[in-house]
Amino acid sequence: MPHLKVKPFDSTTIEAQIESSSIMTCCGKSMTRDDLLIGVAHEGEEFLLQLKPDTDAYLLKYDKVTRPLKVNILKEALEKVSKELKLEILSSNIATSTTKAALSSQYFKKIEDFENITYPKEKISVEVGFGSGRHLLYQANKHPDTLFIGIEIHTPSAQQVLKQIELQGLDNIWVVNYDARLFLEMLPSNVCDQIFVHFPVPWDKKPQRRVISPSFLEESMRVLQKGGRLELRTDSDNYFWYALQTFFAIPKVEVEVRKNEALEVTSKYEARWLRQEKDIYDVYVKCTEESEQKTESIDFNFNDVKYTDAIEERLPKKALVFDGYFVHFERIYKISEQHLLIKCAFGSFDRPEHKYILLEEGSCRYFVSPPVKTMVNYRAHEKIAAQLMHAEGE
Repeated sequence: MPHLKVKPFDSTTIEAQIESSSIMTCCGKSMTRDDLLIGVAHEGEEFLLQLKPDTDAYLLKYDKVTRPLKVNILKEALEKVSKELKLEILSSNIATSTTKAALSSQYFKKIEDFENITYPKEKISVEVGFGSGRHLLYQANKHPDTLFIGIEIHTPSAQQVLKQIELQGLDNIWVVNYDARLFLEMLPSNVCDQIFVHFPVPWDKKPQRRVISPSFLEESMRVLQKGGRLELRTDSDNYFWYALQTFFAIPKVEVEVRKNEALEVTSKYEARWLRQEKDIYDVYVKCTEESEQKTESIDFNFNDVKYTDAIEERLPKKALVFDGYFVHFERIYKISEQHLLIKCAFGSFDRPEHKYILLEEGSCRYFVSPPVKTMVNYRAHEKIAAQLMHAEGE
């Protein structure tokens, strides 16, 4: 991903240059490390760049939590910031591409878009972790009456499929660059015909990171219409048996198992495994009943929270663990005497959110966007607000 290595410079001068900058909005210094965060606003996007000082060179790169999908926006921001700060570049990989097909941004959806969205097709299917996109694109071409929502956390894969959407002239794919385990909670009940989970990462050493889990299965059954099905395809023996145990733990469920079933479309990885004569398992879980619609009202505002003197010293240093979720104030960046950026991890243990909280003298908000509207995130948010209020009152 794009970054610059620059000659060491006096980073304390950044703050003085922000007021006249066309792109920089703020600068925060970590209270426990040497790195800095630089807030930028560019091409309608608000995000952070990270500056990591070292003896021989400083590294200027994107921040993972707030990065936009379009790589060219990051490259342009890095270039503009380096020019405004008059940095001496030692190495760079920010050359922007003008020959590649433009991203079909019309079909890229942010997670917050699903809080109030109109679906253009009556039928909806979801593919989790589409990788190269071969299966997703094949299904979209074959079923033009169905909207296919592809979920992929690997940004280059998401970009590749967005380009293919334009090149193939498709209008029935939405790409979401997000964690599928959180995404499903944004969908209404009983809307999906199918949910595809093809060749998920086995995570044998970290099973808590697997896509398939009791909570994911519960959400899948909620968003599937009666008669719809979840389709798992895997080459991993461990994942297959783990999935069966997870599926059969549901009191009422219909499960079908097939082995070495040939599909109409094959990914390059599946082709490799077939050449190696590996077994491939398909497990289908059928939704047998309709679900109630979600009615929770979730508000992520920090209504009465504001900065008070030395609040950064009073926040808990260790993770706070509760029943089914946690809150961890990971790092604090000081922007000014009464202005902080707090990097926070929270929510479910197996699908945590990572957000920044912008705390000012008279206000507090998530930077740059609020968390996904799930109940576990909301419970964590209430604890975050309570901790900030408690730290105010000490």
